[in-house]
Amino acid sequence: MIDLSINEKALSRTVALARERGVIIPTFEQMRRPETIPAAIRARLASVGLWDVDPLNLFRITWHNEPKAFGGGFGGVNYLELPPELTGVAARIVLLIGKWFPTGAHKVGAAFGCLAPRLVTGQFDPTSQKAVWPSTGNYCRGGAYDSALLGCTSIAILPEGMSRERFAWLEGVAGEIIKTPGSESNVKEIFDKCWELKRSGDDLVIFNQFDELGNYLWHHNVTGPAMAEVVSALTGDPRRYRGVVLATGSGGTLACGDYMKARYPWSKIAASEALQCPTLLQNGFGEHRIEGIGDKHVPWIHNVKNTDMVVAVDDEAPVRLIRLFNEPAGRDYLVSRGVAPDVVSRLDLLGISGVANALAAIKFAKYYELDADDVVLSVATDSMEMYGSRLEEMRELFGPLETIEAAAVFERHLLGAGLDNLLELGHFDRKRVHNLKYYTWAEQQGKNVDELRAQWSDRDYWTQIPAAGEAIDALIADFNRRTGLLAGLGA
Repeated sequence: MIDLSINEKALSRTVALARERGVIIPTFEQMRRPETIPAAIRARLASVGLWDVDPLNLFRITWHNEPKAFGGGFGGVNYLELPPELTGVAARIVLLIGKWFPTGAHKVGAAFGCLAPRLVTGQFDPTSQKAVWPSTGNYCRGGAYDSALLGCTSIAILPEGMSRERFAWLEGVAGEIIKTPGSESNVKEIFDKCWELKRSGDDLVIFNQFDELGNYLWHHNVTGPAMAEVVSALTGDPRRYRGVVLATGSGGTLACGDYMKARYPWSKIAASEALQCPTLLQNGFGEHRIEGIGDKHVPWIHNVKNTDMVVAVDDEAPVRLIRLFNEPAGRDYLVSRGVAPDVVSRLDLLGISGVANALAAIKFAKYYELDADDVVLSVATDSMEMYGSRLEEMRELFGPLETIEAAAVFERHLLGAGLDNLLELGHFDRKRVHNLKYYTWAEQQGKNVDELRAQWSDRDYWTQIPAAGEAIDALIADFNRRTGLLAGLGA
């Protein structure tokens, strides 16, 4: 469970640093409901850019940001509905949009969920300790960003094969960048580097998104309610909400599915992965190109017992589709096939993993034979801002996209998405996937086997994590009281 024991000496130093740097920490409740943010803070945000390294942007860690780069307020949840003309299915496939978070990806929220409890308890001392953020991309960007707001030293760890935009962005924010061997699916190499840093003698804290329960908590308590708001906005009949489909990644985002299933018990949770590395589907391994999802293991924070389906997506499909969605010939072709220009103009809101999530949702809708009233939810973690270099690489390899190729990609990878490489999980299928955690987490990473068993057999294990959110909010409120900054604003 999330440890909330207090280290008063470190906490006092952290409070003093926050006061010096003007850092006010938002609560989880304010991230869920930004209308509860003090009016004085909302007024100040009018002069702050969305990606500015400004402590006020902690209050923009929410799905409710106005979709603008500078000075935006708050409104409804940002989402994009993909029409049948694009997906080839009648069901309403809807993606929450991560671009309108600071850093351009919702992982900044997961990083906050891991960091905030340690800050307000004094378990992490930013005056003396380094924050280590192991990731396959967006999470370490979010962690480095949160660290920069606090003025503490950060170390970002990510595979050397990730897009150059990620590294360019980190160079201006992270204290140190460590490149590990391989690419998207080389997660163990990241873990190995963490162990090496632990043995170095440096005073540091490792915020590993794959096993940090704060990651699960943030998505359960913030992303889950945002999804429920979207369902309410889309349909007056909650029974038409059918489920959420998400790449496993760190396992954190899947926690929103637990929230939704508790609220809509008939709904389902589908976990997707790359066909080239089918760990959940086939106990498999391999390399793939769907940046941002990580694999070759089952994340510690994935509640496998609540997962209903595993879907594998061939990485060739999202890699080809980002050309269709972003190059002029592809966009023109989509309009010629009846996709509304307004939708086409916003397809750059989907990064590579967002396109993969959309494809998995299409397969989910086909499998369950969903109709035009049914709603399937997913997430676009980031946008094409992090993948322009990938488009350049493909243009160099294949030349500019032509209409005939656009037609082929559309027919094969969208309309042609089939029911191959998916599995509806029975009880023992789930147990098989859950048991895979042992080899990574108990044998390699030193996790307690009794806790692994509790994740499967203790019905209270997963519900205790989000329940800690209220206690953390109380600690955040006390932290802000001690800095005196809110009182100085008249809030």
